[in-house]
Amino acid sequence: MIDLSNLSPAPGSTHSRKRVGRGTSSGNGKTAGRGQKGQKSRAGGAPRVGFEGGQMPLSRRLPKRGFKNIFAKNYAVVNVSDLSIFDGSNPVDFVALKAAGLIRGRVDGVKILGNGDISVKLNVIVDAVSASAREKIEKAGGSIEVCGG
Repeated sequence: MIDLSNLSPAPGSTHSRKRVGRGTSSGNGKTAGRGQKGQKSRAGGAPRVGFEGGQMPLSRRLPKRGFKNIFAKNYAVVNVSDLSIFDGSNPVDFVALKAAGLIRGRVDGVKILGNGDISVKLNVIVDAVSASAREKIEKAGGSIEVCGG
């Protein structure tokens, strides 16, 4: 039986630490594999990430355009026509939509859009809904509950 007391890595998957600066016969003595002189041989002497030797870095050479709203909500979009796979016995919420495969990846909420038609009476609980989607769901006898958004 496997438990925490007898766990071990697979054979050959771990390697012993490279011990540098331990004499000439070790193969990594004296300069410890850093070569002779220069910036990279010194302690703390590697240039920072993105440094191009004084040349204007690529991140500063490229033009900047637009604005990125870091507070924007990433909604998963579900159309009214996609809701017809549900039978109406249970409420249609984030968990049900995820289980049905209509939502994938990380999202901040769910928005129902009005593309298509629906004939099933559903109780839908989502974060946002378009006016046309609300009209179609209520016309079919269902209800919309908006939480959050």
